[in-house]
Amino acid sequence: MLSSLPPLSLYVHIPWCIKKCPYCDFNSHQIKDGDTYGQWFDEKRYLEALKLDLQSVLPKVWGRRIHTIFIGGGTPSLLSPAGLDQLLSDIRALLPVNADAEITMEANPGTFEIEKFKSFANSGVNRISLGIQSFNDEKLKALGRIHDAAQAKKAISSAMDLFDQVNIDLMYALPNQTVSEAIADLDIALSFNTAHLSLYHLTLEPNTLFAKYPPVLPDDDSAFEMLDVLMDKLKASGFERYEVSAYAKNGQRCQHNLNYWQFGDYIGIGAGAHGKISAHNQIARQTNERHPETYMQKMFADGHALIEERLLSKEDLPFEYMLNVLRLVDGVPTPQFQERTGLDLAQINGMLEKALAKGLLDEDPRTIKPSPLGLQYLNDLQMLFLK
Repeated sequence: MLSSLPPLSLYVHIPWCIKKCPYCDFNSHQIKDGDTYGQWFDEKRYLEALKLDLQSVLPKVWGRRIHTIFIGGGTPSLLSPAGLDQLLSDIRALLPVNADAEITMEANPGTFEIEKFKSFANSGVNRISLGIQSFNDEKLKALGRIHDAAQAKKAISSAMDLFDQVNIDLMYALPNQTVSEAIADLDIALSFNTAHLSLYHLTLEPNTLFAKYPPVLPDDDSAFEMLDVLMDKLKASGFERYEVSAYAKNGQRCQHNLNYWQFGDYIGIGAGAHGKISAHNQIARQTNERHPETYMQKMFADGHALIEERLLSKEDLPFEYMLNVLRLVDGVPTPQFQERTGLDLAQINGMLEKALAKGLLDEDPRTIKPSPLGLQYLNDLQMLFLK
């Protein structure tokens, strides 16, 4: 039994892209060639489906306020200004959204238009996350990105004038990338003085074009060297690493993602969206139909597009919880385990002791916190809690 419910967030998935990147394993679908807003991206129809999707979840979250909203994809910045405004208006009409809620939109620099993004800001988006990945045109081409370095720089400069918070997504260990090239990318990113940066190691995910036709990537030693140098540079520039891949300064941590990592609740609407909703006596995870056309058909025919709704068992909960909170550099207060899972800490004492003996957990009993070694070998640490 949960003594209280955790904070509630909302995730909205926009599943279309102008072009599918060869490394991407997210639920994204390339717009049909020569058909910019046609059968593959019927904005009006999709927005209607999103509204129905949200309505279907309401009975499970009555009386709960939305603390953060995240519009992800795909490429959410493909939405028209009127479409984004309608989406946020529908959300506010159906759910109580905090007046100071963080509202994030992911954006591709290749879709950046100044007037369009002014409209996004006027509609209530106060945080923008730009998928830059690199400032090197050769690397951007290898990654299949639709923008070049000049567009990336222009998008960041404009975003800094429009939004309260700007995040830059950057990748390292790119095809044939050298340490000096990775440093050059970060130096350019730092020159814009944004307060948040996400730094990801390029990995070859299953069911991607890169998995089928792998490019030549830096070896593990080079990748570790890159990360060490980049982290030192970020620290020297006032950034604090607060999650495995997230760095912030001036208190600008992403509140939406923090809620995920602290095992908070979130509604997920849209094709392929995931949700986690707690009640006092259970915690459930939901997953929607992935393909946008099938998702819309099911929403209009059945009033929902769920392909899975799973109650988390007492055996599942320790791993589900640790999978998230152990990503946080500062960890979480130890009592939060019982608050968010309803389980007594004694149930995982053996797992905690094993992690401590391996040097993967911090020894402070007041927190559940990965050690520096635990962060480096995060998968090994998380797997210790899989029953």
